[in-house]
Amino acid sequence: MNISKEQLDELNAVVTVDIAKEDYSDKVDKILSDYRKNANIPGFRKGHVPMGLVKKQYGKAVLVDEVNKLLQDALNKYLTEEKLDVLGNPLPKEQENFNWDTDNYSFEFELGLAPKFEVKLNGKKAITHYKIVANDEMIDNQIKTIQKQYGKLISKDTAEKDDLIAGTFVNEEKEIDNATTVSLDKIKGKKNLDKFIGAKVGDVIKVKTKGLFSDDHDLISALKINHDDAHDLNVEVVFTVSEINTQELADLDQDLFDKLYGPGTIKTVTDLRNKIKEDAERQFEQQSEQQLLNDITENVLENTKFDLPIEFLQKWIRATGEQPLTEDEAKDEYEKSEKGLRYQLIEGKIINDNNLQVTFEELKDFAKELIKGQMAQFGQNSPEDKELEDIAARILSNQDEVKRISEQMMSKKLLTYFKENAKLKEKEVSFDEFIKEVYK
Repeated sequence: MNISKEQLDELNAVVTVDIAKEDYSDKVDKILSDYRKNANIPGFRKGHVPMGLVKKQYGKAVLVDEVNKLLQDALNKYLTEEKLDVLGNPLPKEQENFNWDTDNYSFEFELGLAPKFEVKLNGKKAITHYKIVANDEMIDNQIKTIQKQYGKLISKDTAEKDDLIAGTFVNEEKEIDNATTVSLDKIKGKKNLDKFIGAKVGDVIKVKTKGLFSDDHDLISALKINHDDAHDLNVEVVFTVSEINTQELADLDQDLFDKLYGPGTIKTVTDLRNKIKEDAERQFEQQSEQQLLNDITENVLENTKFDLPIEFLQKWIRATGEQPLTEDEAKDEYEKSEKGLRYQLIEGKIINDNNLQVTFEELKDFAKELIKGQMAQFGQNSPEDKELEDIAARILSNQDEVKRISEQMMSKKLLTYFKENAKLKEKEVSFDEFIKEVYK
């Protein structure tokens, strides 16, 4: 057997595998001999079928199967030994007039090679690393929400601002008939609000759906309609009042603090505000870190330039797709996936150049920390190490879980690397400012 490579350019090559009769003949003869011993062919005793008949019936299929096995093993071994970094898989070249009736065979494979490049982590501008803080307004709103949640409802005769009005929205044409409770602080516009203020049980209120609520999601909930219908809905609905309540806020006292966080954990309103701020900013940190990872990814893609074997990759997409694709369809698929492929190559180089690979021990320790965090949510703050080991072992026996946790770990490692090496500028913002800046 002989394998040779023709380098067409930096990104494309052709590998030729020459297979001679002596490479496969012994294996084929042995398999046919075994077939002869076990073949059941009418007119012949078992084990006495003429070899010529066995070769005629099975010879070609066995030959093709064994040559293909030999070919794949040899090609994979060659790519490994030569340390060829290929994209996709080798593609067999079409060979006209290929003849299985000869003794020696030659096969050609096209290769798309990964480009050589240097990662450009930093562009001209520093990347913003947002530090999202819980401001006083957010903390005030959270405290009010808590007070409402733990407060009590008091029935009223007449609706006033910020009351809760229960009733039924109806529109026969759109088949709307939904009993709900409306919080008047969510009604949009003075004109709409004035129709509800002063209402009594049994009153009928007619309003337009367009612009009724500040948030479309409130309209979806109030009318029980789907998301798509809510956006452009502009019809008149009839709301019949069935109940009016005001919400008496819970007192900010020790009883409430103990209900929220356990006995004695929080003792003053200042403690409560600090706890809310701490919890909120811990959640914000996850969003900030994810945004930083997204922004650095875009930055690296923009600044790291290299060529790809585009023609080969489009051909590979056509050859490996679940459904047959035209050239134009394969081109579209390539364009959709090109950005992801580029980042995959960049990420792989960063991982290899900086030894960021995830080891099994790291994976197990990371899984145990995740388990401890989940157990803490249910009040189990000091699990025994053996219990953690057993749960981690069960989780890591599931390949899907291993993949999911490995990806989490790798994202964490990459983020640490980026923080240490990228040009960053910290910017302190409120959550609303963060949303405004990031999502424009």
